[in-house]
Amino acid sequence: MAGYQPPYTITPTILNQVIEVGELLGRWAALAEQSSPLLRKENRIRTIQASLAIEHNSLSTEQVTAIMEGKRVLAPAKDIQEVRNAILAYEKLNDWQSAKLADLLAAHQLLMMGLVDAPGQLRNGNVGVYREQQLIHMAPPANQVSRLVGDLLNWLKNTDIHPLIASSIFHYEFEFIHPFTDGNGRMGRLWQTLILSEWRPEFAWLPVETLIHNQQQHYYRVLGECDRASDCTPFIAFMLEKLIEALVEGIGLHSSSTDISTLEMSEKVSEKMSEKNNAKLPATAVKIFAALSKSPDMTIADLTQLLGVSSRTIERNLKLLQSHHRLERVGAARGGYWRVI
Repeated sequence: MAGYQPPYTITPTILNQVIEVGELLGRWAALAEQSSPLLRKENRIRTIQASLAIEHNSLSTEQVTAIMEGKRVLAPAKDIQEVRNAILAYEKLNDWQSAKLADLLAAHQLLMMGLVDAPGQLRNGNVGVYREQQLIHMAPPANQVSRLVGDLLNWLKNTDIHPLIASSIFHYEFEFIHPFTDGNGRMGRLWQTLILSEWRPEFAWLPVETLIHNQQQHYYRVLGECDRASDCTPFIAFMLEKLIEALVEGIGLHSSSTDISTLEMSEKVSEKMSEKNNAKLPATAVKIFAALSKSPDMTIADLTQLLGVSSRTIERNLKLLQSHHRLERVGAARGGYWRVI
């Protein structure tokens, strides 16, 4: 198409990631269709809590749940308002069209009401993005914002690129433009979810934000890398990796039982997902990761019996997963559980 074109390259890695998402999506779609309203509610709570936690909101998933159920919560008023707004915004997701400016502004108004002076209005001043009092991104001048947002939405409406890629490009370009005085991060994540759910409705229930929260320094680092290169290719790969991880985790969490065939099916995807610092995890570690994603309270003895390897092998691979920041032990050796990161 003619007109504005965001700077990106479709690499072999990105193509492979799109294929991996497709392979996992069928299983996730079946589980999402079978999931009870309670499970969908739990995923929505995780999404809201994580997206706001990235913006330094202090509320836990338990407190978000309480607010959603109309209960009183002891917490800063601003944090409570942010959660209430996000609940309303995600409930309206199906009412909006991702390429419409009016809907983008309406979503920001709902997400930021009571938090900023002019919710739902594009900024009229210049802004910079700071981390620990250091300027990491100077957004385009205010007099360019309306044009840039219009170009981006027009590109989104007309592009024929795959939605998995287009949603990631939009997310990055939105953060680069920084069209609002505040709330750009949570809006970018919300709008990527909207774009994906327009393609496949089950994406509305996939808590990708949880994984971004767990790796938010990486998230910011990739955004900065793209800014410096004037190319959003690394961010596309990052977001596709998070989608793969979220699907693997979601399939694991919602499966009713652990079985070896499922572990073997997910091994290829999980190995790629688990790469960190260019080091590939061994197959046994991948199987342990998948098993604990489904049953985080499994013991070493349980894993030994499930996988048919020695307890020493299990212990060695657990340490490897911890060193790669894939697992975290919560509680004591007896009575505790594993938290999948």
